[in-house]
Amino acid sequence: MSNQHPAPGGSNQFDFDQAIDRSSSASQKWLKYHDQDILPMWVADTDFVSPPAILDALKQRIDHGVFGYTLPPQELTDAVIEHLHSNYHWQVESEWLVWLPGLVCGLNLACRSVGESQSEVISPKPIYPPFMSSPRLSDRSLVQVAMTLVDERWVLDFEALENAITDQTSLVLFCNPQNPGGSCYRRQELERLMEICQRHDLILCSDEIHCDLILEPGVKHIPAASLSLDAAQRTITLMAPSKTYNIAGLGCSLAIIPDKQLRQRFMRVRKGIVPDVNLLGYTAAIAAYRDCDEWNQQQLNYLRGNRDYLLEQINQIPGLKLLPFEATYLAWIDVSGLGLSNPPAVFEAAGVGMSPGADFGDKNYMRLNFGCPRPLLEEAVKRITTAVLKNNT
Repeated sequence: MSNQHPAPGGSNQFDFDQAIDRSSSASQKWLKYHDQDILPMWVADTDFVSPPAILDALKQRIDHGVFGYTLPPQELTDAVIEHLHSNYHWQVESEWLVWLPGLVCGLNLACRSVGESQSEVISPKPIYPPFMSSPRLSDRSLVQVAMTLVDERWVLDFEALENAITDQTSLVLFCNPQNPGGSCYRRQELERLMEICQRHDLILCSDEIHCDLILEPGVKHIPAASLSLDAAQRTITLMAPSKTYNIAGLGCSLAIIPDKQLRQRFMRVRKGIVPDVNLLGYTAAIAAYRDCDEWNQQQLNYLRGNRDYLLEQINQIPGLKLLPFEATYLAWIDVSGLGLSNPPAVFEAAGVGMSPGADFGDKNYMRLNFGCPRPLLEEAVKRITTAVLKNNT
C-alpha cells in the first residue's frame, strides 16, 4: 500500500489524510481499546503510512527470500553519517555507532554502563517513563529534577540540576527535543548543561529520537555531543528513525558513543542480553535516512497544521491549557483547571484515550498524540470538549 500519487510538475505529493484501518494489525496502540469506542491518542507512533521508499525497499528485501543473521550494512552507516552531517553539521565516525533494537534498551544500557551499583542517575521530571524506570532496573538510585517554564518553553532547571549533584552522581539522562513538553533546546542551554557535566565529570545520555520532528520554523536541533570535543567524549546519544518514519515496530535504533572506553563498557554490558537489529529494520532505516527527506518535509507541514489546530481548539476549552511547543507530535495538555481526580477515566468515558500525565510524573497533564489524519484529530477534539462540558455541568 502506498500513499504516493503524482503531483503537477512531476514531484510526489503524499496523502496524510488517508485513513488506515489498524484494528486488525495487532497494533499496540489500537488494541488497547479494542471493541471500545475510544480513539487511541496515546503511545507515540503515528497513523500515517510509512514513506513509499521504505515500502519499496522492504518489498525488494523480502523478494530476496533469505532472512539469515545480518550485520549492520555499510550503506546504513554511510546514510546515517551523511544525515547527521547534512542536517546537524555533526561529523561522526563509523566506529562510534552501536546499533540497537530499540531506544529504551539504550537508556537501560547507559545506566548500567556508567557508575556503580547504587550510584545516582539524574533524570528530568516530567519525562518519558523509561527515564524513571531505567535507573531502578539498573540498580541505580533515581534523582529527579523538575523541568521549568522559561518563556513558555519546558526546559531543564539548571540550578536545580546543579544542586542535585552529589559525589554519588554519575549520569544525567536528557531528552531533546523534550518528551512530553515539546521544547527544542537552544545552543546556549546545551552549553550550560555540558559545562555542568564537565565541571562535575558526569556522563550525559541524550535521547534525541524526535530530532527530525522540529515543527517550529527557524528552530534547529543541535546534538549535545556536537558542541565540543569534551561534550562528545562524555555523551551517549540515542537516535532512531522509528518516530519520524513510523517504523517503530521494525526495531532499529542507534547509540552514538565517541569515547572508546565508554563505548566498550556499553557494548560489554549489552553482550549476550540485547539482540542485534533484524534485517528488515536495517533495510527500512537505510531507506529512511537516504531517501525520505521530502516525505518528512511534507509530514512536518501536515503536523504543523495539526499542532496549530490543537493550540487554537484546546485553549478555547474552559479548564484546559496547551502552551506553544516546537517539536514532536505529542501535545502536553494541562488539565488541572478541571479539578479531576482521575483525568484519564473522564476522557476515556468520552471516547479519547490519551497518555496519563501521572506516567510522566505530573498527574495534572495528559499527553495527546496528534500524529494522525486531521479528521481523526477533529473528532478527538469534539469528544474532549464533550468531556469537559459534562464535567463542568
